[in-house]
Amino acid sequence: MRPTAKVLLFFSILLVAPVLAAAGDGDRFGAPDTLFAEVARIDDYNCSITLTITNDESLVGIAIPLKLSAGLNKIVADSAVYTGGRVAQWSYRGFRPDTAIQCVTLGMIANLGPSDYRLTPGSGRLVTVFVSSLEEKKIEHLMVDTTTTHPDNSLMAIVDTDQSETGDTAKVDFFDRELVPVWVVRNTDLAAPAKP
Repeated sequence: MRPTAKVLLFFSILLVAPVLAAAGDGDRFGAPDTLFAEVARIDDYNCSITLTITNDESLVGIAIPLKLSAGLNKIVADSAVYTGGRVAQWSYRGFRPDTAIQCVTLGMIANLGPSDYRLTPGSGRLVTVFVSSLEEKKIEHLMVDTTTTHPDNSLMAIVDTDQSETGDTAKVDFFDRELVPVWVVRNTDLAAPAKP
């Protein structure tokens, strides 16, 4: 190898090494947390959205604003069931539908008083949202995505920075507590129910 080629190779390695060293999971707390929205048909006029999270650190707050669309069919998120989910015991489990813009905002806060709840690392269902047609039109296909709802609700989770759980002594700044989970929609849009 010529000396010029060796010098170019050496400088190329020097330029690429910091980029490779900085590449990681993208989540300063560990592996990326993931929020799954599984859309399923209940019948011709009703669907469900089951929200499941996989997290690798303890969480104390979650905000999930959703935009719903069924084409020209007007729909509404008419209820949410937290019972049996991973945050069923949390102090606040909110559900705020907005029919005018076909959105729903879900908010979960672990502790509003002397409780000491947190969502420990793991995977499982948070909540199931039920969606209905407003005009007795069949829901052919329900599309779900994240959005930002008034005043400033966006998809995020708040990490529990209680150092006693991990034994870690590293200080975490307040603004480093927020993370945005990876968003994945699984559409299990089943065929229309069988006619009797």
